[in-house]
Amino acid sequence: MTSFSFFQRLSRTFLDNHRTVKLVLLCTAVSGGGIVAYGELAPSEAVTDRKKVVVLGTGWAATSFMKNLDNPKYEVQVVSPRNYFAFTPLLPSVTCGTVEARSIVEPVRNIFRKKKVDVQFSEAECFKIDAENRKVYCRSNANNSLDGKEEFVVDYDYLIIGVGANVNTFNTPGVVENCHFLKEVEDAQKIRRTVIDCFERANLPEVSEEEKKRILHFAIVGGGPTGVEFAASLHDFVNEDLIRLYPGIKNLVKITLLEAGDHILSMFDKRITAFAEDKFHRTGIDVKTGSMVVKVSEKEISTKELKNGGNITTIPYGMAVWSTGIGTRPFIKDFMSQIGQASRRALATDEWLRVEGCKNVYALGDCATINQRKVMEDIAAIFKKADKHNSGTLTVKEFQDVMNDIRVRYPQVEQYLKSKQMRNVADLLKEARGDVKKETIELNIEELKTALSKVDSQMKFLPATAQVASQQGIYLAKCFNRMEECEKNPEGPLRFRGEGRHHFNPFRYKHLGQFAPLGGEQTAAQLPGDWVSIGHSSQWLWYSVYASKQVSWRTRALVVTDWTRRFIFGRDSSRI
Repeated sequence: MTSFSFFQRLSRTFLDNHRTVKLVLLCTAVSGGGIVAYGELAPSEAVTDRKKVVVLGTGWAATSFMKNLDNPKYEVQVVSPRNYFAFTPLLPSVTCGTVEARSIVEPVRNIFRKKKVDVQFSEAECFKIDAENRKVYCRSNANNSLDGKEEFVVDYDYLIIGVGANVNTFNTPGVVENCHFLKEVEDAQKIRRTVIDCFERANLPEVSEEEKKRILHFAIVGGGPTGVEFAASLHDFVNEDLIRLYPGIKNLVKITLLEAGDHILSMFDKRITAFAEDKFHRTGIDVKTGSMVVKVSEKEISTKELKNGGNITTIPYGMAVWSTGIGTRPFIKDFMSQIGQASRRALATDEWLRVEGCKNVYALGDCATINQRKVMEDIAAIFKKADKHNSGTLTVKEFQDVMNDIRVRYPQVEQYLKSKQMRNVADLLKEARGDVKKETIELNIEELKTALSKVDSQMKFLPATAQVASQQGIYLAKCFNRMEECEKNPEGPLRFRGEGRHHFNPFRYKHLGQFAPLGGEQTAAQLPGDWVSIGHSSQWLWYSVYASKQVSWRTRALVVTDWTRRFIFGRDSSRI
């Protein structure tokens, strides 16, 4: 009994002490939490000078910018009418059920939620930019039957415009009313439903043979990468899947590709163009080059045959897809008018992606174009900088001292040297003045102008591709990550050693190659170094690259799963 009382008292003492320990731990946790809370709140209260960055869009350019922005001293507001990023190069695959629409989209909040930067997202559409007062006017993307769409204003310190572009119809009558486009995920889904509808309508017993041929005639306008890939995907879908389900009408299907130029895939190597045209001819895709569409009605397309004296030809069709050119969004047009760029087709920026005529406004992707500076515009400044002794003439060595900086500032110099297979500036001067000794040649400013007179002919506009937009977003994010340390002199008119040297190199696009899927598990690939590969091996390279370029592991797994499902079970032919 005594022993029991002893253990009872001991257990009570332990419990009391345990409660005391828990109370101490609780107090410590609470007080510690207060310290942590203070530690967290104090810096945020102290950082009152955080710059407000407003990003318009969730496409390739804007998403690449956000993924690579790591400076926590920015407060970011993303505004876009869609709350997801779409892997647009796979849209032709979505139209035919090779890949599901949800497999190529990633919610933007999934992309931004792990960022150290404070990012807020608003699903809304910008309809006006006030650069003078640094305000962006937005309209909610959600419909409210009682109050309509809510409008709000966002202030900014820096504005990043990455809204992409609209389809350019070239004001052709009937295109908007009767054609499908292939710019958004919704467009691909609509095309998929229309293709199935055409087969179901043509399969009805009361439809005449002539009407069936019209319904099953698919016309694609535009012989660029998107139009060619869609034509190839549609051909595979029809011949590998649909003809087995609709055996009675399999011989009535026709696919026509209309191109106003002389060849399809004109931006590719000539070997790829020739192979694509030959393959389409062999597989039954009718390629009509030199056919400019002048009108689209509900059931017919009118084309001007440029090779036959401009004769007008009428083509009956069941579904038409317009895939040619890009146009400017309406609010971007209004903004361009405000800043004196009304005559341009896209926002003009300098080599640092800053919109010309605006402060702290940047534009990238399809909505903008870089206005490269010409060498001949700065020839006097280049000569003065190179002529260190003010002698009025330059030696090769003096010019070579600034050549590296000139190559960075003016990319056309590098392109010209490569096109002429020249290794350095000495070769350039020898071309202008003949074969002379490297160290003794001297030239005045007029002779320098002669030597560089052909360089500006190498200037080219960047293509409106996802690859360009992505690289621009990455470049601009790196600039913003270092913006604070370079605020005093972030860039200068010329990049020379010593005074005036800017901290940010101008944007330089690095071409990593391009693909053109041609159907039948064959792809044409044009890779750096003018290396061209065509065939089944290139198709597997296309699979590898497109899988690796997905924005997340989730979409990567979904896309690979869809490809595997297609190999095993074929494409889904349901209308959903």
